Amino acid sequence: MANANGPRKINLSANPTPKALAELMIGDIVYLSGVVYTAREGIYARVLENGEAMPLDLPTESAANFHCSPAATQNEDGSFVLGAVTATASFRFSKWIGAWLKASGAKLIIGKGGMSPADYRDHFVPNGAVYLTTVGYGTGALLGRGVKKVRDLHWKAELGLAQAMWVLEVDKFGPFIVESDLIGNSLFERENARIAEGISKAYEGTRPAVLKRFGETDDRTDELI
Repeated sequence: MANANGPRKINLSANPTPKALAELMIGDIVYLSGVVYTAREGIYARVLENGEAMPLDLPTESAANFHCSPAATQNEDGSFVLGAVTATASFRFSKWIGAWLKASGAKLIIGKGGMSPADYRDHFVPNGAVYLTTVGYGTGALLGRGVKKVRDLHWKAELGLAQAMWVLEVDKFGPFIVESDLIGNSLFERENARIAEGISKAYEGTRPAVLKRFGETDDRTDELI
């Protein structure tokens, strides 16, 4: 249960111990410190489908995979200018996530919108991983404040800036919300179920629609949350 005074705030390593992961509860607010890397479909396909070697020693160097395209550029001298780091929707990477968790040893997947209960049950739980979600839209600049340094950039020429693997040194990087825990509980699934319980009240006193399009239904239990 969440604290009556509000959600707990947790400072967590990007290479968390099993004990630290086990203590996380859905709804906790997390700030990360250590090394975080970005990896999404370009990286996943290259490693998992093409069989290329990891460009980073994972999970030794980092166990935190951020689904992100940094708003950043690389100067001619090799230095970087990074303004914001905005999460992208993780559900798009469902086909790779199980294999990636096994191959990379990732314990933290960070992104936007969460993943499906089936992903948590079938992939996250067996691999001892949890999902952290951003707190909302427009937080890229806020998150960017937690990035202390771009340590490296892999496969820029092959994949471009958006799909390349950015290796970021971070301190108090967040806030993120614990969306799933080690036993597969999902914050979004729990809250959506609570909302669904009250859907019928929203229709109290209303009349059925007179005009309908093909395929529409009056079954209020079909409401999509």
